[in-house]
Amino acid sequence: MAFIVDLHTHTISSGHAYSTLMDYVNYAKEHAISAFGISDHGPAMPGGPNVFHIANQTVIPRYIDDVLILRGVEANIINFNGDIDIEEKFLDRLDYAIASLHDVVLKPGTVEQNTSAVCGAIEKSKVRILGHLGNPKFPLDYAAIVRACKDKNIAIEINNSTFVSGSRSGSEEHCMMLAKLCYENNIPIILGSDAHIHFDLAEFSQCYQLLDRASIPRDYPINYRRDQFFNWLGVEGLEV
Repeated sequence: MAFIVDLHTHTISSGHAYSTLMDYVNYAKEHAISAFGISDHGPAMPGGPNVFHIANQTVIPRYIDDVLILRGVEANIINFNGDIDIEEKFLDRLDYAIASLHDVVLKPGTVEQNTSAVCGAIEKSKVRILGHLGNPKFPLDYAAIVRACKDKNIAIEINNSTFVSGSRSGSEEHCMMLAKLCYENNIPIILGSDAHIHFDLAEFSQCYQLLDRASIPRDYPINYRRDQFFNWLGVEGLEV
């Protein structure tokens, strides 16, 4: 079975998503998706789960019907220092965290303020991915962020939902610029569905179109490179 993984998904626990963990498992099994991660929103998101729910993912079996389940969170960046809404002691129970800017949590600032927020979040444990950075509501210094990611081996997400949901309208050119910078500087790119319903699990079609426009090989993202993915994730004892 070809390797494919999607680390950006939301269950009903996020408050505005529509599928359960088992909905995702069954869909993954039916569609030969090797692995996925649960990354429900952090508690600062209106309607989001509390930190105990997020940390308690350790009760979820590693494998259900031969599908690998990874334990994550989409943490909210809550200030321009880069603080996030999940304490370190809870992050330590997870496999990864996506750090994202959401305007319902943090009002957009200047380029310098927004960039400081993102670069500060990189310093938090288990933050391995920066989510949907192309949002024009949050202007950013992409070159500075790419440099910071290189030092920490942080992956930058190309978010499929960005191009279809309408919530981050105007992101495409920013995402194109960011993807090219990542490719030129050998920064990991990860595709994220940002699924809020299980039918969108590993739905990357809009991401592929952007990669094609940017002349980036479709197999460059680490979603498809088994060995590189697990080396990058840094969680021992996992395989599919």
